[in-house]
Amino acid sequence: MTARRALLAALGGGLAGLGGCASWGDPPQTLQLATQWPAGVPPHVELRDVPFVPQTPLHCGPAALAMALGHVGIAADVDQLGRQVFLPARGGTLQLELLAGARRQGALATRVPGRLDALVQELAAGHAVVVFLNLGLAMSPVWHYAVLVGHDRETRAFVLRSGPIERDVFAFRTFEFTWARGSHWAVVVLPPGRLPATATESDAVAAAVGFERAAAPVAAERAYAAVLARWPGSLAAGMGLGNTRHAGGKLAGAAEAFEQAAMRHDSAAAWNNLARVRWSLGQAEPAREAARRALARATSAEPQWLEPARATLAAVGG
Repeated sequence: MTARRALLAALGGGLAGLGGCASWGDPPQTLQLATQWPAGVPPHVELRDVPFVPQTPLHCGPAALAMALGHVGIAADVDQLGRQVFLPARGGTLQLELLAGARRQGALATRVPGRLDALVQELAAGHAVVVFLNLGLAMSPVWHYAVLVGHDRETRAFVLRSGPIERDVFAFRTFEFTWARGSHWAVVVLPPGRLPATATESDAVAAAVGFERAAAPVAAERAYAAVLARWPGSLAAGMGLGNTRHAGGKLAGAAEAFEQAAMRHDSAAAWNNLARVRWSLGQAEPAREAARRALARATSAEPQWLEPARATLAAVGG
């Protein structure tokens, strides 16, 4: 028995041996999954094509990221990832570093809800999930990244690529305990233009914003377009789409994105950006009209945009 298995066995036995009361049984999400299995999710899923990258000492983060990237067709050298995301002073990889490492490889790492039902939905969608676990205790943590690749409803177990183990099986309840001690952190790594099945709008926008900082405009444009396709009412995604198109020299496309955001939200920022892009396109009077709309909106409801709106109106000769 490995040290990890011995520790988990000891923990599981200790919990089960504290009197047999219902309160010491399955944790809440495991109970919910047993009684409310998500509609449309098969009882058994295993993503066997997720590559296995065995962990080198302290490099579970780079190994997990390399496996997640490899699953979506992005080749990554685990040693290079280790140099990018491993922090020697911390003896591991911070979550922010792992997200940044995915972006540097041309992928988005998007947070997914910290629920077991979300994890099985992602697996059913064909998405491997990078999870952060504490294999120790709250007062003596053993932090660990692993990649969730499968579930089985009948045996109530998850399958993970974990450390040196290619197919590590965790009971739902054991996984929930260790995952809860890691604050239910989970991400799905995908190329720009694709989104996790269960991502929230705020997490998808946050992933796109972070990706934009490291990506070429054309790739960032795909990321924002995917968010906007799922959430057409997202002002942040509309502005991001306009900004990335503008950065990529697509002025007509940028004007279209800003106009749609301005019309839908009556946003001073969107009107202001639209005015400047129209001016660059040689559309003088439409630019002035947008600048006047920006100033009117800023005056009535968005005072933080007053100075930029006034400057834009002056620049376009309004």
